Amino acid sequence: MTVMDDWVTAACTELDLDPAGVPVQAVLELARDVAHQVLRPGAPVTAYLLGLAVGRGADPVDAAARLSALAGAWPVDLGADPANPTAP
Repeated sequence: MTVMDDWVTAACTELDLDPAGVPVQAVLELARDVAHQVLRPGAPVTAYLLGLAVGRGADPVDAAARLSALAGAWPVDLGADPANPTAP
């Protein structure tokens, strides 16, 4: 087991969750995408939002993929409007 596996198992035990249901790779990729394409502090906040969505019944891998796609489409200019990227 890796340190990540150990941590996920311990955290799941603490929260009474099944570690087998944790899509670690999808969450890590989502955090990477948000940190690199939007902003670093957005990564943990987005992971929290993913958790909220999953808690309400969303498929974790699908929701993470949708958020990663959103991050990938986010304008490089942080002041730009993602709904209208050509606006000044």
